[in-house]
Amino acid sequence: MKNKERIGVGGLIFLTAALNLMLLVSARFSPDPPYQHYALCAAINITAVACLLNRKDMLRLPRYLFRERDVVWALVKNDFRARFAGSYLGVFWAFFQPVITIVLYWFVFQVGLRSGNMSDHPFILFLMSGLVPWFYFSEAWMGASNSLLEYNYLVKKVRFNVEILPVLKVCSALFVHLFFVGVVVLMCVGYGYGIDLYLLQLPYYTCALALLATGLSYITAAFTVFFRDMSQIVNIILTMGIWLTPIMWNPAATMSLSLQKIFKLNPVYYVVAGFRDALLEKLWFWEKPAWSVYFWCICAGIYLIGTKVFNRLKTHFSDVL
Repeated sequence: MKNKERIGVGGLIFLTAALNLMLLVSARFSPDPPYQHYALCAAINITAVACLLNRKDMLRLPRYLFRERDVVWALVKNDFRARFAGSYLGVFWAFFQPVITIVLYWFVFQVGLRSGNMSDHPFILFLMSGLVPWFYFSEAWMGASNSLLEYNYLVKKVRFNVEILPVLKVCSALFVHLFFVGVVVLMCVGYGYGIDLYLLQLPYYTCALALLATGLSYITAAFTVFFRDMSQIVNIILTMGIWLTPIMWNPAATMSLSLQKIFKLNPVYYVVAGFRDALLEKLWFWEKPAWSVYFWCICAGIYLIGTKVFNRLKTHFSDVL
């Protein structure tokens, strides 16, 4: 085992022990039953063991992205520009459609249905703080799911690493996402929320969402090559997901605690709630330790499964395409 690998293994063991300790301590002060925290401790340990056993598969992509970062960055910028090549307004369309969607949702719920404020916050801020991460997730996952079909000429090249194609879509979607993050922060400032240290969590939640989208896209992109209807299935999931995450309504005001826990099983809900915590509620992510641990266990599991599925099927991509 190399020195860098030993450091990574030691860091993972230390992190696992720290998370176990944090959950065991929080179990004494949490209103939730202790067995939930014990179950999460078991999930952490199982996830850590799975990551250790498959560390080569999980670290291969990050190592390649770091080593070839200049090439990857050039491909990401080219992918973003290529989406709007040939249109008169160019990249303007990348920003115009989300703006229209936000305005329509605001008009329907605020003006038409007279929803009022949400959790003592202006509805437009509640809406945008949920839609901004959702827009990024939906664009990244849908684009990455079709990345192998879009770049089929690169897949057929023997020396090209096809593993980076879904990552290109996840990264290129960041351009629009970062713009709207800046817009919603400015709107919060305009409503008197101010700029504070809680906003430092926005990069954390964005990275969490990017990793989740990457893991899911490895599964769906690999299946899309053999089963073209997979892209339609992803589209249906995203159409349902915007209402089940939830984005436009507050489950805390309308649902029992048991139903809220069911909704929290959706990992995207963790990020949406995190954006609202950072922008509006002014809460830190470590104030919800059980939910944070659950999200990262699910995220690591999806990423591990995604890399396994992708690597198992990639040898057949060029034959099918």
